[in-house]
Amino acid sequence: MPIAKLSPLLVNQIAAGEVIERPASVVKELVDNALDAGATRIDVQIAEGGRDLVRVADDGAGIGLDEMELALTPHATSKIATADDLAAIQTMGFRGEALASIMSVSRMRLASRARGAEAGGVIEASGDRIGSLAPIGSAVGTVVEVRNLFFNTPARRKFMRGASTEFGHINDMLRRLAMAHPSVGFKLTHQTRVTFDLPPGQTPAQRCMALLGDDVAEAMLEFDSDERGIKLWGMAGLPSLARATAKYQYVYVNGRPVRDRNIMHAIKEAYRGLIEPSAQPMIVLFVTMQPREVDVNVHPTKSEVRFADANAVHGQVLATVRQRLLATDLVPQARLAGGFKSSFSASSVDLTAAGEQPQPQIESTRDFVDYFKRMDPTQKGFIYQQVKQEMADDREDDQADEQRDDEPALTESIRPSAQSILQVHNSYIVTQDEHGIVIIDQHALHERMMFETLYDRICKHGALESQRLITPVIIDATAGRIATLEQVQPLLAKIGIEAEAMGPNTIGVHAFATLLFDRGVDPVEFIEALLDRAEEQQYSPSDEAALHEVLDMMSCKAAVKAGDSLRPEELGELLARRDQIERASNCPHGRPTTVRLSLRDLEKHFKRS
Repeated sequence: MPIAKLSPLLVNQIAAGEVIERPASVVKELVDNALDAGATRIDVQIAEGGRDLVRVADDGAGIGLDEMELALTPHATSKIATADDLAAIQTMGFRGEALASIMSVSRMRLASRARGAEAGGVIEASGDRIGSLAPIGSAVGTVVEVRNLFFNTPARRKFMRGASTEFGHINDMLRRLAMAHPSVGFKLTHQTRVTFDLPPGQTPAQRCMALLGDDVAEAMLEFDSDERGIKLWGMAGLPSLARATAKYQYVYVNGRPVRDRNIMHAIKEAYRGLIEPSAQPMIVLFVTMQPREVDVNVHPTKSEVRFADANAVHGQVLATVRQRLLATDLVPQARLAGGFKSSFSASSVDLTAAGEQPQPQIESTRDFVDYFKRMDPTQKGFIYQQVKQEMADDREDDQADEQRDDEPALTESIRPSAQSILQVHNSYIVTQDEHGIVIIDQHALHERMMFETLYDRICKHGALESQRLITPVIIDATAGRIATLEQVQPLLAKIGIEAEAMGPNTIGVHAFATLLFDRGVDPVEFIEALLDRAEEQQYSPSDEAALHEVLDMMSCKAAVKAGDSLRPEELGELLARRDQIERASNCPHGRPTTVRLSLRDLEKHFKRS
């Protein structure tokens, strides 16, 4: 085929293919223009998911009559003039191709009246044909109507999804834009139904809550920081709000919604150990910095950015979000079966085991407390642990007091000196704090303690203590497993394991981590699992994430198990250390270690409030 110059229409359609992927792309380009025009109200109307109609009306500065036809031509923009402008972009749109690209694959009507002008104008265009400008009476601002999207590119129209799916993309995209511009009012209508109508003049926090919903308001933690020219503001969701996907992560750089891997990694690291590895936290994050420190001209849709100092951004996001989380009580609220349920309960707790005697009739907070006091120490599945002798004495005093006719009313909380610690089914510990009744998963809590202890020792001493074996433990191995062993030798040295190939098909373990050895962990089982995981995930010996994952494995193996009966002093030590470690609310895998039945919820459940 001979070389030939492409027609203007085909050039525009190629440009449209880069930025107009679906109806949501049209909405984004037109709303970007409205924001750059200084609009305070933006009204978006959609028909059939955008296939039939996308209409965006704003009250911005408008377009002058002498510029309306020019606005529809390629590479025409009022937002940049020189190459230097590209290095400091401060507008949402800037490519100068939006209207021309949209026009090339749709039937468009553009109506506008510039601020200060006596009248407006309207012009219709489609494909490569631009109609004549006609005068029109209208309010100041611009209205763009886009109909029959991709009517002249049937292959693109064929690959559009159904109306509900396409509208879902529009809804999500417009919410992200509205989140970044709380001073601007946004209204979205599909067919005749108003999806949302946000007033202008909101604060960032008000706009976040309006879009996320009142049901998550109490579970969002506001944070901010300002260091080295990088300003952060946002709201981090409690771990209980974590979702299966990153859909509910709203990240902005200089007001522009982006999906940046560097920032996303920092966010995930901030939640490490607080949510399960496969879960994604809910968060709203605004990063503000000098325009010259960030390149937004990386991707045609402007959804990706490049930072001059990516490490500084990553470090500040990680530190700011993590500090806010660690400064918060992250213990989730439990619910009583058949009773009041708090808005953010992360798990349910049934205080009667299946097959055991029926639940007692509990009608007051006192009945609830007495239920635990009366539990039979010999009953199957329950062990009543006496931590201190004086606590037993206090209980005897309480029983004597109960026989008095002039018994005083039960105080708002049980006196700490009268507390007992209860181990339920050799798996859960029931105690109290100032907020209510606390139920602890003994394995999950001890696992977190072991992890923090091991990590602290490595940070202080460079490696864990090692136990030399009298004779090496032999492990059968493939050539691939031996190669993986050689690759992770530095990582093994950090965790106190000395192992090497002793032949083409065997590995010899000469030393094992003292902690694992003392806890009776099988070296063969542990090292085989470690090498399998290292081979599958391509561990890098210097990768901090790999070290965390191996310490997770060690902690899980060394921690007390569900079903282990604990002595009173062991229970006391678990509870004492719980308040001394970071992220005690979750195990290293992100599962909750603790749930709380708050006094407030108990009172509601028992009709006392």
